Amino acid sequence: MNRENELYTAWLNENLDDADLKAELLSIKDDSDAIFDRFYRDLSFGTAGLRGVIGAGTNRMNIYTVRKATQGLADMLNEKKEGASVAISYDSRIKSDLFAKEAARVLASNGIKVYITNRLMPTPVLSFCVRAHNCDGGIMITASHNPSVYNGYKAYGPDGCQMNEQDSEKVLHFADKTDIFGANCSLSFEEGLEKGIINYVKEEVYEDYYNKVRSLAEEKDAPKKAGLHIVYTALNGTGNEPVREIFKRMGIDKVTVVKEQEMPDGNFTTCPYPNPEIREALTLGIELCIKENADLLIATDPDADRVGIAVKDSDGKLKLLSGNTVGVLLLDYLAKRKTENGTLLENSIYVKSIVSTSLADKVAESYGITPVNVLTGFKYIGEQIRLLEEKGEADRFVLGFEESYGYLSGSFVRDKDAVIGSQLIAEMASYYKLCGKSLLDVYSEIEKKFGVYYNNVKSFTFEGASGMEKMANIMKSLRNNAPEKIAGYKVVKVTDYKTSEKKDILSGKTEKISLPSSNVLEYTLENNCALIVRPSGTEPKIKFYYTIVSDTQENAEKLCAEISKDAEAELL
Repeated sequence: MNRENELYTAWLNENLDDADLKAELLSIKDDSDAIFDRFYRDLSFGTAGLRGVIGAGTNRMNIYTVRKATQGLADMLNEKKEGASVAISYDSRIKSDLFAKEAARVLASNGIKVYITNRLMPTPVLSFCVRAHNCDGGIMITASHNPSVYNGYKAYGPDGCQMNEQDSEKVLHFADKTDIFGANCSLSFEEGLEKGIINYVKEEVYEDYYNKVRSLAEEKDAPKKAGLHIVYTALNGTGNEPVREIFKRMGIDKVTVVKEQEMPDGNFTTCPYPNPEIREALTLGIELCIKENADLLIATDPDADRVGIAVKDSDGKLKLLSGNTVGVLLLDYLAKRKTENGTLLENSIYVKSIVSTSLADKVAESYGITPVNVLTGFKYIGEQIRLLEEKGEADRFVLGFEESYGYLSGSFVRDKDAVIGSQLIAEMASYYKLCGKSLLDVYSEIEKKFGVYYNNVKSFTFEGASGMEKMANIMKSLRNNAPEKIAGYKVVKVTDYKTSEKKDILSGKTEKISLPSSNVLEYTLENNCALIVRPSGTEPKIKFYYTIVSDTQENAEKLCAEISKDAEAELL
């Protein structure tokens, strides 16, 4: 009997605490492929925690993989100190509340105090709770914007950022020493509550969060004066309560909600892929926006850390704005208003990921703001805030953003925040509406000043047991055989973020880059365009990020099609 079948039999014979798991195991008893896929590996605790399909097996998200990971976290924290504490929250996904309570049980059984939200709350609120309760860590049960069959487990450090690599490795080390059925969960959730080692987060913590979000406003009166009409969708996730509460406190009276996507629903029946980057997920919102003749569509993903928007163009049609476009607009708006209000510090910084648009650097420099570019992952943006905070200079931070629809202002949250993002976007749209401009008008003005920076991202999925191996081989091949040309344009620079080296092909000179090692490759072409290749850390995907600089949108799109066609044919 092979390993997969041995594990399958062991699980089948176990007195499982979740009846759904036993039923699933029985349903696949004659399906060798299904058994293999569930047991060929352990769901690995990576730098972002866990993420996988919900179900039975070592390669699935279930109470046992959650318990095992949490035992690793508990052992790591108890090795560091006595009297540790952890904050926990969860989103609307299937079994999220169950997984959150199981994690709380394990922590409490290991003597670690728990602060758990009394209802589903967004990822950024979890980050805030970690800091508000001076916790040593945090857990967010979510799979972000993945399809409904997925769930996940994000681990956070004491600074409210996603856990660093060093602590993640320790958690993995301790989790690997734990048998899948061996986590300490001697206390029930109810016993933990009775003993006071498990505590619900109090309402005043949420109120403090709302007050701090409102304190970020540069324009207190514009939203009410402008009469902005917003169509909002929570995509059946956690944003419904906090985002609408912020709109209310802003004085925005005209908020029309997409009813089919209003209430929490882990099945996401109206949008199989609940991602505000994808038009399909926003179809109902777009239709309602047109029907209501609203100014703006705002959509947040299930754990409300990402926000997408659509605005009317000159023809009255709704246009979805990319994460890069919104990031540039927000940076320009905040810099402009802070300058006018006299609150922009001379040595201010903004932070973005290396795969996000370089147009933002041009905008920042025009206001005297220093650009800081970091690796993909919002924890690196949070790290820059921490470094400022340690010097008592957190007010220097203007904005952090990633092209994947994540934005953050202020220093009290250390992950991307769709509640803050929604407020900033609504405030910005209100301000420009009073000025007689749309967001598209403003972005057009920015392009006239700095040129057209066209950004496009393409994802290539490698499913199944061999998917990760295929991705690794592609990256190895690219690293060993850098292309000399892409679409006929010479590659003039190659930056390898894994070796932390940037090589100038023309001069032959190599310089070191001061960023942590990451499996990312960047090719700069002779026409000032660029391609970044990055495998996802949480999904079986390789992403190609194209930056095209041109004089017009039409020429930029044409050039991108030319470069991407050649790059994908030659490099994949």
